[in-house]
Amino acid sequence: MTIDDGDDECVQVWLVERTYSDDEQNIIILTYATPDGEQYFRKERALTSFSGGRETTAAVEVEPGNLGEVGDPDEIERFAAEAERMAAEHDPDDAI
Repeated sequence: MTIDDGDDECVQVWLVERTYSDDEQNIIILTYATPDGEQYFRKERALTSFSGGRETTAAVEVEPGNLGEVGDPDEIERFAAEAERMAAEHDPDDAI
């Protein structure tokens, strides 16, 4: 879904994966994907930021230029299924 916020169009992406960084301690990588699973957006957050009142939401809106291409067909399918599940079970601004 593309969201028009005035002059800037944003794409709504859904949380599909939460992993720990292999390189740095106390970093969590949040992966959001488009409903078709073909594009993704990643955010890194310090583990301590989860206790500071900043919520992780079911979906976020991002500019198309900030999206990456998934490429791997199995991962596209997995991301699409998880994005669909999240969209069916949560409102975009639900805290996850």
